[in-house]
Amino acid sequence: MASTGMQIFGFVLALLGIMGAMVATVLPNWKVSADVGSNIITAISQMQGLWMDCTWYSTGMFSCTLKYSVLSLPAYLQTARTTMVLCCVMAAMGLCLASLGLKCTRWGGGRRSKRHAAIASGGCFVAAGFLCLVPASWFTNEVITNFLDSNVPESNKFEPGGAVYVAFVSAGFLLVGGSVFCLSCSGKRHGLQDMVLLPPPDKLLLHQQLLQQQHQQELQHQYCSLSPLDNKTGYSLQDYV
Repeated sequence: MASTGMQIFGFVLALLGIMGAMVATVLPNWKVSADVGSNIITAISQMQGLWMDCTWYSTGMFSCTLKYSVLSLPAYLQTARTTMVLCCVMAAMGLCLASLGLKCTRWGGGRRSKRHAAIASGGCFVAAGFLCLVPASWFTNEVITNFLDSNVPESNKFEPGGAVYVAFVSAGFLLVGGSVFCLSCSGKRHGLQDMVLLPPPDKLLLHQQLLQQQHQQELQHQYCSLSPLDNKTGYSLQDYV
C-alpha cells in the first residue's frame, strides 16, 4: 500500500513537471529587458523566448516576431530548443509507461511486467528532468554573462525571465517524480506479494468437496467393475470339483 501511494505521488509530480516543461517551452519570456541605468524608465519592454521575440509598449500594444532561421540562432538557443522538445517527448513517454506500471490500475499485465514498466517510466522522468535542467542552466548562464559584460550597452542587457524559473521547477518535479517511481519498485519484494493468490475460503471448500465426491465416484466405479469371481469372500465346493 505504501509503494502504491509513492507511485501515485511520483505520478502527480511527473504530471506537473511535464505540464510546466510544455508551458516553459512555448513562453516568450526566457529573458526580459533589464531596467538598469538610463533604461529604468522606458516605453518599451522586450522579451525573448525560444521561438519568438516579443515587444510590449507602454500604450498597451503587444507584438511578437517568430524566429524562422534556425542556423542564425546562437548555440545555446538551438540547444535549448532541442532539449526542451526532447524533454516533453521523453516525459510523455514516461507518462504512458507509468499508467501501465501503476499498481492501482488493472491494465499493464502481471506484477513483473508492471514493475518493469514502472522502472522504465521512472528512468524516462529522470532523463526528461535532466533534459529540462540543462537548457535552463545554460540559458541562465548566458544571460548573466551577457548582463555582467561591460562592453554590452545597457539597452541590450537582459535578465532571466519567468519561463526559466518554470523550467527549473519543472525539472525538479520530473527528477523527484522519476526517483520516487524508481524507488517504489526497487528491490525484490518478499512476503504476501510473492505468494500465489488463493481463492476465497468458501470457494476453496467447495472445490475440495467436489474433489472428494469425484474421488468417491471413481472408487465406486472401480468396485462395480470387478467380476463376481473377484468378489467371493468364502469357499465353494465348485472350486474343488
